[in-house]
Amino acid sequence: MKIPFGGRVLVLGCGSVSRCLQPLLLRHFEMDFSKLTIMDFEDLRHAIPNTLAAGATYVQKQITQENLAQVLGEHLSAGDLLIDLAWNIAAPDIIGWCHDHHVLYINTSVELWDPYADDIPPADRTLYVRHMALRRMTSAWSEPGATAVVEHGANPGLVSHWTKIALEDITKKILRDGHAKGIRRNNLEDALANEDFALLAMLTETKVIHISERDTQVSNIPKAVDEFVNTWSIEGFREEGIAPAEMGWGTHERRLPIGAQKHLYGPGNQICLSQMGINTWVRSWVPGGEILGMVVRHGEAFTISDHLTVWEDEVPVYRPTVHYAYLPTDAAIASLHELKMRNYELQPKLRILYDEITEGKDELGVLLLGHDLNGWWVGSQLDIHETRQL
Repeated sequence: MKIPFGGRVLVLGCGSVSRCLQPLLLRHFEMDFSKLTIMDFEDLRHAIPNTLAAGATYVQKQITQENLAQVLGEHLSAGDLLIDLAWNIAAPDIIGWCHDHHVLYINTSVELWDPYADDIPPADRTLYVRHMALRRMTSAWSEPGATAVVEHGANPGLVSHWTKIALEDITKKILRDGHAKGIRRNNLEDALANEDFALLAMLTETKVIHISERDTQVSNIPKAVDEFVNTWSIEGFREEGIAPAEMGWGTHERRLPIGAQKHLYGPGNQICLSQMGINTWVRSWVPGGEILGMVVRHGEAFTISDHLTVWEDEVPVYRPTVHYAYLPTDAAIASLHELKMRNYELQPKLRILYDEITEGKDELGVLLLGHDLNGWWVGSQLDIHETRQL
């Protein structure tokens, strides 16, 4: 079934994520593809022949603070769609423009114009601060506008839906196996019927949610010295990796980690550490086995822990601990080690793996811990051969 769309579509960015998305747009959108524009500051026309053959236009241009309104106004108007897959474009600015001009909007992350400023303390370099800025902006809007969906890719995004599926699955098995009796059973049944996921998380006694991921893809071209190799945006990975580790902090936790900082405004559902995410390791699990993953900051740690908070009289009585546990490819791990040796200055050569991948898969999911069933994982196991067939 195709999705009919009569407006224009502007895709910002032509990196690895954009190149994976474009075939899906061609397959699932029923539209005049002469109204589809791909924009990037590099000339990457050679990488998207099928998109261009379908009638799409490629524009080589970089969006800045100074030209944002002008450039967007040249390609979008009311009823059109902006798919933001770029990096270092401030989310409040671009979302605010779309709201004012009634343009539909979706992105995969909340970005800033300059995330690398050195004089910003750790707590102010967090995604928590970025989300609070968005909330301040939207609360000041006097009237509703076009829909804007923020942080909705695989993770953040799809993992939130998997968390709901996991909570439903756990609840149904608890009820089916007779683990819950009396009032607790009645409350679980009511919360399940009402799709009250925060209450389900509390009643199942889920304490921790890992977004656990291991990427085992390998290439027939080894990583070279002074080269960063990854399966997705290298600049994006570095930017979030060298930022402070962030996590949703559960109400069951008895003490803060060393170097932790709390936020004293907003929902207060997150903490950050005074160390980089790529230097913060935790033990987790995917179907392939146990992993040691990095607590790289990710938007789902904020949104899932926020949505699953249970409040009573403005006091959080329940919240799970939520964070990412990421183990990238062996080539990316070696690249990160070299990045640290370079004092976090990016290598002169960057390479995103594409056709040279020979084997491997990406296991990505949510691991819910602490409930009656101990552990429960819901996610995706996608290998390179199936990916190419899709």
